[in-house]
Order: sequence, then structure tokens, then C-alpha cells
Amino acid sequence: MPLKYALVHEWLTPKATGGSELVVKEILHHIDADLYALIDFESNNPESYLYQRQIGKTFLQHFPLARNGIQKYLPFLPLAIEQLDLRQYDVILSSSHAVAKGVLTTADQLHICYCHSPMRYAWDLTFDYLRSSQMGNGVAGWVTRYLLHRLRQWDVLSANRVDYFIANSHYTARRIWRCYRREAKVIYPPVNVAEFPFSPHKEDFYLTVCRLVSYKQVSLIVRAFNQLQRPLVIIGTGSEMKQIRQLANSNIQILGWQPDDVVKKYMAKAKAFVYAACEDFGIALVEAQACGTPVIAYGIGGATETVRDVRSYKDTGTGIFFKMQTQAALVEAVEKFEMYQDALDPEYMRSHAAEFSPQNFAKHYLDFLDQCHQQKPNLAG
Repeated sequence: MPLKYALVHEWLTPKATGGSELVVKEILHHIDADLYALIDFESNNPESYLYQRQIGKTFLQHFPLARNGIQKYLPFLPLAIEQLDLRQYDVILSSSHAVAKGVLTTADQLHICYCHSPMRYAWDLTFDYLRSSQMGNGVAGWVTRYLLHRLRQWDVLSANRVDYFIANSHYTARRIWRCYRREAKVIYPPVNVAEFPFSPHKEDFYLTVCRLVSYKQVSLIVRAFNQLQRPLVIIGTGSEMKQIRQLANSNIQILGWQPDDVVKKYMAKAKAFVYAACEDFGIALVEAQACGTPVIAYGIGGATETVRDVRSYKDTGTGIFFKMQTQAALVEAVEKFEMYQDALDPEYMRSHAAEFSPQNFAKHYLDFLDQCHQQKPNLAG
């Protein structure tokens, strides 16, 4: 009998279209799995590849404003994910950046988790969450701190329900070890490099594309380009939009949200793609290189695995790093980039980006699943 698969993801909404959703989409291309999530607003979205698909969901589906983000119901997420009854399946595949890995399984089931990140609210972004939340001060603040404390305990406990971890980068694998004391196989996520237009000819502007939220450090980029007086285009929207508009000088153009075809056009024509956040992987950095566009990035996290600093790789450089999230460090990096930009080969950037293709992801992911099956001999099938 063929094995029965379930694939569990956190949430499926039109606003959730990042790297973790690309992983879900690619897995479903190769594995016939039933799909589950905390909430689902994609199966009734005619523009989604999940349109009219049967998707299992939890009681959070009916909570007010859940469609706009269930992070506001953070204390309920562990309870909700544990209500999914998956006993009929032989193999549980989870795509987790919060609680998906916490589904309940039996001793006879195989659970393989593709971990995009340990839960950021509970770990790395705890103090950012408290600072930006209305529940971060006074008595409510202490209640929130206690809830986050309990969330961390649950997060570590639920990691024991996973048989095998996959990490989206070596950086994430180190964080998985730090939080859970579990080893993880590194398999880079799929990037649709073939869909991005290659252009060796660049125009005189820099570009950043991301959500305008605090940890993305867009305000840092704005301050640096105010000082540099170089043209900068910002694509994205978020809670810091008003602040960034007030901060930006006339050399900075803020376009807000833009459709994919517009993003790709700007990405292909930009002199360089600028990124100041610490990311677990950073798909946008690979997308820029697929366009033949070099990257100026904060040299921590997943960026160090996808971008090659031209100062260390003279013939195969794809960008340049700055080591501190400061205005001065970014200004220096842009000035250094302009000294080295003629040494950067757009053709090589394109070929380097191809290493992160969906085909490579599928091969490594499916090979690892086969290895896991072989190591669990009592699995039905």
C-alpha cells in the first residue's frame, strides 16, 4: 500500500506568500499529501494554486480578523495545532516557522519537519515583540512575558515530536541546535530563479524590497542613503511606512506594495540590491542575483551562504557585506561597492543563483525523505 502523507503549515492566506509558502508549494508538486493549517483563506482564492483544494484547519479559522494575521492570537497557537487529528497518516511533513512542528503524532508515524526558523516571537524577536506590542508594558507586559516564557517551554517540548529536522540554512541549523539541541539537515529552499529576468545593463539606482517592519531595518537604509544622496527605490509596505516616508529625502522613492512583474523589472535594472536585516535564508537576495544584480547585505545569517563578498572572491563575487547594522557601516559598504562593481560579473551571479533552484531543492528533499524512510523500518507501506 502507498504511504499516506499529511503536510502541515502554519497559515495560508493571500498575504502569506514568502519563502515558507514556496516550500509548501514545491513539496506538493512532488508528494501527494493532504494539506493542513491553522487557518486557510487560500482554498477560496481563485488566484491561488490552492483554489478549491480541501485543507484541514483549526478553530482559529473562525476567530475575528484571523485572515489579517493570527499572530494576535499567539497564546492559542499551540493549543490549536494540537487539535489536528492526523492519526490516519503514515508520514507527517511539517513546514514550520512557529507551531506547525507541534502536531501530535504516534510512535508508528514518521514526522519530518522543514524548519524555516525556531519561533521568532518566543526567541530572537522577544524583546522587539514586547517593544512594539501594546501588551508590552505595565501589568499587561508582565502577563505577556509570562506567556512568552510558557511558549518557549512548549516550543522546546514540541521539538521532541519531530523525528528529523531539516533547516533552510546552516544559520537556522545552528539556531535549531541552540533552542532544541537537535541536529538538522540543511536543504536550501526553492527559489524560482528562472522567472526573474536577467539584465547585464543596470540603471543608476539602488533597490530594497521587503516588508516595512522594524527588524528589516529599512529606516537604517534610508538614513544611509540620505547621507549618501544616491537614488534609492523602496518597494514594500508595513507598519513603518509612515515613519519611513517622513525620514526619506527627495533622492529616495517609496513605491509601496507592487505586483510581481513590477518588482522583477526594478530588480533587474537596479545597480545593486540593498538589504540590512538578519535573515535565516533571504530569498530576495537570491532573486536579485538571478537578475544579475549584485547585493549589498548585512553579513550575518543566511546572507553569508547565498552572497559572495567580492573582497574575498575576486573572480566570483556577487556582492559585498557590511558587518554592523549601523548607518556608517552601510555607507562605507556602498562606497566600497562602487569601487568594486566593475569586478562583479552578472553572468556569474545568474549561474550562482541557479544553485538554489526548485529542481535542486526537490532532489535534496526527496533524497532525504528516502533516507528517513529507510531508517524507520516499521513504517507501513
